[in-house]
Formats: sequence, C-alpha cells, structure tokens
Amino acid sequence: MDQQTKDLETERGAGGETHQIARGAPVLTTQQGVPVADDQNTLRVGPSGPALLEDFHFREKIFHFDHERIPERVVHARGYGAHGYFETTEAIPELTRAAIFARKGERTPAFVRFSTVAGNRGSADLARDVRGFAVKLYTREGNWDIVGNNIPVFFIQDAIKFPDLVHSVKQEPDRGFPQAQSAHDNFWDFVSLTPESVNMLLWQMSDRTIPRSFRFMEGFGVHTFRLVNAKGKAHFVKFHWKPRLGMQSVVWNEALKINGADPDFHRRDLWDAIHAGDFPEWDLGLQIFDEAFAERFPFDVLDATKIIPEEEVPIRIVGRLVLDRMVDNFFAETEQVAFCTQNVVPGIDFTNDPLLQGRNFSYLDTQLKRLGSPNFTHIPVNAPKCPFQNFQQDGHMTLRNPKGRANYEPNSWGVEGGPRETREGYRSYAAPENGAKMRARPERFADHYSQARQFYISQTEIEQRHIKDAFVFELSKVETPRIRERVVSHLLNVDEALAKQVAQGLGFAQLPERAKPAKTPITTLAKSEKLSIIANGPKSFKGRKLGVLVSDGADAKLLIALAEACKSVGAMIELVGPQVGGIKASDGSTVPVKQKVVGGPSVLYDAVAIVLSEAGCALLSGEATAKDFVSDAFAHGKFIGVVPAAKPLIEKACVEMDNGIIALDSPAAAKSFLDRCGMLRFWEREPKVRAV
Repeated sequence: MDQQTKDLETERGAGGETHQIARGAPVLTTQQGVPVADDQNTLRVGPSGPALLEDFHFREKIFHFDHERIPERVVHARGYGAHGYFETTEAIPELTRAAIFARKGERTPAFVRFSTVAGNRGSADLARDVRGFAVKLYTREGNWDIVGNNIPVFFIQDAIKFPDLVHSVKQEPDRGFPQAQSAHDNFWDFVSLTPESVNMLLWQMSDRTIPRSFRFMEGFGVHTFRLVNAKGKAHFVKFHWKPRLGMQSVVWNEALKINGADPDFHRRDLWDAIHAGDFPEWDLGLQIFDEAFAERFPFDVLDATKIIPEEEVPIRIVGRLVLDRMVDNFFAETEQVAFCTQNVVPGIDFTNDPLLQGRNFSYLDTQLKRLGSPNFTHIPVNAPKCPFQNFQQDGHMTLRNPKGRANYEPNSWGVEGGPRETREGYRSYAAPENGAKMRARPERFADHYSQARQFYISQTEIEQRHIKDAFVFELSKVETPRIRERVVSHLLNVDEALAKQVAQGLGFAQLPERAKPAKTPITTLAKSEKLSIIANGPKSFKGRKLGVLVSDGADAKLLIALAEACKSVGAMIELVGPQVGGIKASDGSTVPVKQKVVGGPSVLYDAVAIVLSEAGCALLSGEATAKDFVSDAFAHGKFIGVVPAAKPLIEKACVEMDNGIIALDSPAAAKSFLDRCGMLRFWEREPKVRAV
C-alpha cells in the first residue's frame, strides 16, 4: 500500500457515495471560512425530496464554478448549431397540456446545438467525449429547452459534485494540459473514488463517445421529468431523440487521424449535409411510466446514473425534429444561444432528481456570467417567438422596457396597467413532500454496478473489445499505479473477464481486490439489444459519404455509375486525386476533384473506391499518402471497391484481399458495391488488423 493510500480514510454514505478523509489535511470550508461537513450531497427534504434553497454551501460552490471562465462556456465550449423545426406526429393531450403536443402536424421552430463537453473552443471534434445535444423549441407558450447529451446517463447523482467532475476532467491546473481528453490522472482519480460514475465510464469507453457525425447520434434528456395534463394528472417521462439515419461511430485509430486531417470534421459534416439539402432528422420518443412502475423498478428513476431499458418501457414516438438551415452568424447564434433546464412550458414539470434540481439553479447563473447581463433573453436566438411581456426592466444591454406608467404588479391602472396573471399559466405539479432536512441520498441510489454490467453484456463482441481497448488506452496515460488499480477494482464488480483483460493490457502482476460495493450488484439483469450500436446498425448507405481515389484515365462510365448509385441511396460522393484541378477521364472529359490525395485521407469517408488507370496506379503507387488511403481504409474495416487496374496499389499498401474488398470490374458493379457499403464496416476484418 502506498503512502497516499495510508493517509486516506474512507467513509461511505447511505447512498454509496464516498467521503475521503485525509489525516493532517486542512479542513474544507466555504469561502466564508465555514467548515463543510458533507461535500457529497445537496441539502434536501428527506433522502428523496427536493433540494433546499437555503443550502448556502451548494449555492456558493455552483455560483463560483459558473463564473470561473469568460467568455467561452466552462463545459460544452466547442459547439455547433443549426435551425430547424419540430413536427408533432402524435397528439397526446391525455398526457400533457403542453400546446406543442395538442395537435398532430403542428410545427414548432427549433434551434439545436451539438457540442463536446471537456474541450475548449479550439479543440478537435473527434475527442473521446460525451456530446451535448441541446434543443430549444420556440413553442406557442414560450421556450422549452431539452438540454441533454448523446448518452442517457451521467457521471454523478448530485449536482454538488459537478464542479469536482469538470475540474478533474479539464486541464490539470499546474500544467495546463491535457485538454479535450480524460486520459490523465486527475479524471481517473476522481471517478475511481466515485463509484456512482462506473456506469457512465462503461458508456464513455464505448463507441458512443466517438460518433461519426452529429447526424448519427442519439440524444437524451437524461433526467426523469413529468408530463401533466389539463386535469392535473401526472406521468413520469424520459425524452429520447432517435436519428432516422441510424447510429454510427468511428474506431479510435480513425478518430485520431480524423483530428489531424480535419479537426472540424463534425462541423463540416453538418454544414455540408444541410447545404446539400440532406436535412438531418430525429424522432422524438417518450418513455412514459407511472408511480407504480417507479416503485417496482429495481433502481430509483430519479437517479441520473441509471436508464430504464426500452424493453421495460418501450419508446413512444410523438414527433420529429428536422434541421434545415445553418446559422447566419456563428457568434450571434451558436455562441450566444443560452439553454436552461428550467425553461419548460405548461404541461412539462420537474422531478426531485438531485442532478436536475442543481442544473435548474446553475444554468441561469451561468448565462448571467457568460453573456454579461440578465437581459440575455433579448438576444434574438434566445427570445421567444410567441408574444411575451413582463415588468422586468433596465440592466446592461436592455433592448426593451415596459411601456406606460406601470412597472409593477399588482396595479390599479386597468388594461393600461400592463400584463396580468392568467389561470392558464404555468402551475407546478402538486407533489406532496415530507421529511427532515438532511444531506443524504436514497438507499436506492446505492447500486453502482448492476447497470454497468447490463450495458457491457448488451454490446456485441466487437464493441466489448473496443471498451476494453479504451480502458487500457486511457489508463495507460495515468501515471499513478494506485489509481489504475482502483479502476480495475471497480471493473471486477462489472465483469470479471473485462477487468482481467484491462489488467493484462496494463501489465498488472496480479489483480487488485474487488471494490466493496455499497449494495450487492444484481447479476441477473437481461441484455438490452437497444444499447448496442452495431446490433442496431443501418442497412443503407443513406447519409454517408463515399471517397473515390481517381487519376487521369479513370473509367468515366464507372464514375458516373458510382455517382448515380450514391444519389439513388441518398449518399454523397467525393473524388480524391493527384491534384484538385481535376482529371481527364477515359472518355476525354474533365472531371472535377474535391480533394488532393495528401489532404483527403480515407478517414474522411465511410467507404472508398479506387478507380485508377494503369498509368495512374503506377503514379500513385509511389505516393505514401495514396498507400495510406488504402491501408487506413482496410485497417478501419471499411468496404473498398477496386478496379482491376488498381490491384498493384492494393499490393503496395500491403493489404490482403478479403470479402470486404469488392471488384469494380464494370459500371454495373457500382450498385451492388453501394448495397454492400450499407453494412458500413466489414467487421470480420478487425481481429486481423486490431487498429482500434
């Protein structure tokens, strides 16, 4: 046992959270010098009740955190947004009084911002990271923000730990690096001391955190909310965005190379798709359940580190989201858009989820610091598109003030006295609350391993291998052996084979002791097929991009056939050649080329074709980047179409022929090649190349 461990004592709370006490360490206090007894839990009414505004430690901690940096966001700094609309496909007035769900076919303007979490504004798009998926709906009753991620769970259960989480994953303060990555001591030290993070760690080490595109990501509201109908009856609800193009991720080696070739890869992809008229679409699905289900579910539905499997509560599709217009000015809209979880409309309400309760406080405070004024709602991208009026006035950057004599309410000036309350206004669900004031979590929050195991066993063998490789890679960057051991000790509670593989990959002489769980894990949870990307992969190449390596003398008819095949399935095609000025095809025509081979590597494409003449093949066979174009595509499991004249380049790239390499021996072969590309990857190749 090292000295660091000897000096630590660990106390565990009722919810499984750990309290680290270091002998001889200074006392943790507030900014006013008040000693802190519990830095793990927000003060609330009973273990399951709402957070209390009097919790000065929580408010001070979040307040200071929200004001740490200007001008970029502390988290989600690197983002990209687009305009669109939400269309209601099923009216559900029996579940909610929200006007947006009152009529089938109603369209509501929308703005969506996608983002990474950990990196700064100038970081690269393909970092291994959670992706923000924030939707602002400009409804007839005001703005509704669904501020979520592309993963349905989170690292922590209580918002009081959010500053600690983000501090740990950001650049280490004494050195200012690494950024946009979690592969360093501070992050893994924090999560290895925070067992509630284990489920999220499995998701983070999965392919979900290296998505191919914003267009191929799911989105989640993360928390449990309430739907309330006109009679005041409530149901619990979770929000899911399902991409109509299906999900898709890249492999790790590919992500590293994309970041070098095009750090704006995700931004460019969304820009190109929308400008080409290939508008991304998502279905909005709801998981709706009642108190009876919540009581019998083995985990607390208010625990943001847990999901409800779709097999237990099926998804009900009620609308679709379409992005059809890029912003006119990036700063004015994407940078200045302000999302707040507190922004809901009548018929949508909160629950006592302790992470959600903290976010409701934090986000408004964040906007004040970042945008410099309580009048950030006057910025067009943040302003409602329905009529709105109140008595709020003055302050920095005021664009409107109340007209007339009255600037207060109530007043006796009649109609000229300005806006008044309405019986149709927002009313909170009258949930009964009871309990003593305390800092604690419900006992049902204490199981930190069961769903992590369920997620892992629900993955295909390929995805499980990627998770193992990701753990090994990340922990290999951790310099402190004890931190690596703590992580593996947690993995032993998830899946023993996974823990052993990670330990072997890190060169452990022996396994550490299994971490003592706060609550015995459930090992009988069934697989959930919906949790696997590969098992739910698309069967079409729609929305993807084919990269074609060409040269002078390339078969003109084949190029036309490939373009037509792409168009027929709704895919894009891009030509890569020795120069961007274009090539002379076999029929003497000049064919434009988008990318020069040195700047258009195969990592930018979902599948590739090699359409060269014999002379062109001889020329490019001596070009290192042309050989990389082929070898990388092979290593990343992509389908490769090859004309007979290009075989020497395949050999020069040291690539073995397999069933993922398809002969393009005639124009007629183009369609069958694109059909095969619909499987996205030739996974059978991966065990041979292991370039992940």
